[in-house]
Amino acid sequence: MNNSAHDQLEVQITEARRSISSDGYPMSIGELTNMYRDGELIIRPEFQRFFRWSTLQRSRLIESLLLGIPLPSIFVSQSESGRWELIDGLQRVSTILQLQGELVGIPPLELNGTKYLPALEGRYWTHEDDSRCLSEAQRLDIKRSKVDIKIIKRESSPSAKFDLFQRLNSYGSSLTAQEMRSALLVAISPEFFSWIESLASNKSFIECTLLSDRLLDERFDLELVLRFLVLHAKPETALTLANLRDFSQVLDDESISMATDFPQGKDELQRIFVETFDHIAGNGADLVFRKWRSDRDAFVGSFLNTAFEVFALGVGFHVAKRTPYKKDLLGLAKEFWSDVESGYATGKSTEARLVRFVPLGRKVAAA
Repeated sequence: MNNSAHDQLEVQITEARRSISSDGYPMSIGELTNMYRDGELIIRPEFQRFFRWSTLQRSRLIESLLLGIPLPSIFVSQSESGRWELIDGLQRVSTILQLQGELVGIPPLELNGTKYLPALEGRYWTHEDDSRCLSEAQRLDIKRSKVDIKIIKRESSPSAKFDLFQRLNSYGSSLTAQEMRSALLVAISPEFFSWIESLASNKSFIECTLLSDRLLDERFDLELVLRFLVLHAKPETALTLANLRDFSQVLDDESISMATDFPQGKDELQRIFVETFDHIAGNGADLVFRKWRSDRDAFVGSFLNTAFEVFALGVGFHVAKRTPYKKDLLGLAKEFWSDVESGYATGKSTEARLVRFVPLGRKVAAA
């Protein structure tokens, strides 16, 4: 390898390091709790939906503190005002705050017995029955326990913060891609996140998609909203396997861009979204997003990504371009699923499916 290649790598390393400015030091749980109480440590209310450890998992964390077992580092992002916003360690910090009765909107934690401390069963931080609360010495042990805080300083770029959060949460985390995406969108622009939540709460959109409780818990409704916003008017030249490779990353990057620029384009995007799903709701609603079986003379099954990509994105394209689109969506869906050439997308990657069916949806939806 020649010297110029080494020089180029060194330049890239230097530039990437500049995009993330960090600091770190140990802090007691008592100090961290005081920061939260004083409004200097921010856990956004939107983040609390990701607080989904079981009571036993939370109790095991408290067991670790009482036994003196060190906790992994917690990452915070410093805002322009100097306050810290939690970006990794939500389960740990929320558990510690809930135990003390400090977590806003969440009742105090009642502990479960654990492997090494079965007598934790039924205990609280404080309780009117002395036999059910931790002792003063045990509470002080917890408050004096130290946790390592890693601080991503305010001069770091938003995209660098997102990439850090994404990498941290890829190491054994149970968060879905959309939950990780949502968490950083909240950090970049709470207003943008609230807006896409309002779109996901649109009556027509809900009637059309009728997602399962599991998909709603994982916030797949928000992912569908973002897919629509990102793809409905994307130029056909950009709908290639090369451009859509790792579509989850594409969705991350374009969502961050929209959040950073928000509210630019908001009114027009909202017009397109509402008109599209009002039209679908009035012309077949959730049936449009199911598969038509001519042998049964019925729409069957549950929500299908393929149908969403064909009909929602197809109609949305024409709404955006203000060009005529078909009104009889049920007839269009029957025709689509009866066409052997359209095929069914079983076994196709997300990227291959999008490349094939998004342009096809624009074509078949045209009036």
